[in-house]
Amino acid sequence: MAEGCMMALRYGMVFFNLLFWLGGCGILGVGIWLSVTQGNFATLSSSLPSLSAANLLIAVGTIIMVIGCLGCVGAVKESRPLLLAFFILLLLIFFLEILSIMLFFIYQDEIDRYAQRDLKKGLQLFGTEGNVGLTNAWMIVQTDFRCCGVTNHTDWFEVYNATRVPDSCCLEYSDNCGLDNPGTWWTAPCYERVKDWLNENLVALWIFALCTALTQILGLVFSMTMFCQAVKVETFYA
Repeated sequence: MAEGCMMALRYGMVFFNLLFWLGGCGILGVGIWLSVTQGNFATLSSSLPSLSAANLLIAVGTIIMVIGCLGCVGAVKESRPLLLAFFILLLLIFFLEILSIMLFFIYQDEIDRYAQRDLKKGLQLFGTEGNVGLTNAWMIVQTDFRCCGVTNHTDWFEVYNATRVPDSCCLEYSDNCGLDNPGTWWTAPCYERVKDWLNENLVALWIFALCTALTQILGLVFSMTMFCQAVKVETFYA
């Protein structure tokens, strides 16, 4: 009976971790593809230049692959150290995610102020040598969200030291349209536009977060149950 239960747990754990590992492979693949094909698309932040979508996906994909591989090998070999290591790593990540969410809501106002200040600082690097990624990122954001500047289109006046905005701020794009009448520019702040977009998709984001949490909880239950069964079987045959 114990062996049959252990066998069912092992197959379930292997299947779960195989899906986990494949998901990590997919995320890593997308991150590498973005890095290769969209290498010039970097971050909007001046203080965190490596915090790009591609780098984040590569990091997350690699972590998921390592944890999935650890759990899969631990299940196949019925290795208690590997199963315990899988459980501890997954539990640590789960707690870090909860802590991050709590800190975000507690310090939301401070995060807002810091983000706006950092983004405005990044505007000063727009169009400068060695900052092609940041320049492209701002052009894409302003074009897609139909906005201009961080908190106002006048943010760009300080960058150019003139009444001028990038051409990506124009209602109808054309070369040097940023020098035209302000009536031909987008005036909505990009920071608020992105926040509005996130609020509009809040349900989808929460569903994704709950699915992620459920997957991690299942992984924790599977690994700890199998670990306990392995201890019982070893004790039984001792």
